[in-house]
Amino acid sequence: MNKPTEPAKSSRRGLVAAGLAGAVAALAALYVIAGPDGNIASAQSCSAALSAAASAKPFAKGEVAAFLPASQPLDLKNLTFQGPEGAPMSMADFKDKTVLLNLWATWCAPCRKEMPALDQLQADLGDPTFEVVAVNLDRGGSDKPKAFLDEIGVLNLTYYQDSSNGLLKALRRVSRATGLPTTILIDPDGCEVGTMYGPAEWASGEAKALIQSARGKSGT
Repeated sequence: MNKPTEPAKSSRRGLVAAGLAGAVAALAALYVIAGPDGNIASAQSCSAALSAAASAKPFAKGEVAAFLPASQPLDLKNLTFQGPEGAPMSMADFKDKTVLLNLWATWCAPCRKEMPALDQLQADLGDPTFEVVAVNLDRGGSDKPKAFLDEIGVLNLTYYQDSSNGLLKALRRVSRATGLPTTILIDPDGCEVGTMYGPAEWASGEAKALIQSARGKSGT
């Protein structure tokens, strides 16, 4: 009877090296968002987001049952995209404001379907301390997405865009935004409270209750 043979030492060294390379790549991806201090800075600066995530967790039900409260909130202040006039901006520009960041495109049918609800949410809850930030990812310029928003009667959302898709790529590197739509609730410090993969009825009472709970508010 043949005995199982032990892998050659060189092979084992290769596996270890591959594992280390993967770990380094994962950490590097996190640094893209968290900045030079990486996940250590994120852990220190996002304690309030962790508390907000715990407050929101009991409200992740019904229309927002797929909302995933963050267990290790990411610092998202360095995420960049373009403002209404095409000027570069980042999540840091929304300091002291809770943000519902939504990534969408006109070629994404579920994105198109949820856009009226996001517009209504902004109408209902939007104020100096809360904003729905819907970032369009169409590559062919702003004419098509703006025409779509006009067609469905969106009146309350500011137009944000990222035709480079750099925002999407940065989030994918840290296992966020695996597809569209992706929606991230971000606290006033720029930290992730939780993430929703796929569409939701964001104007529903359940969605508003979840958002308000994370903000330390009650009611809709």
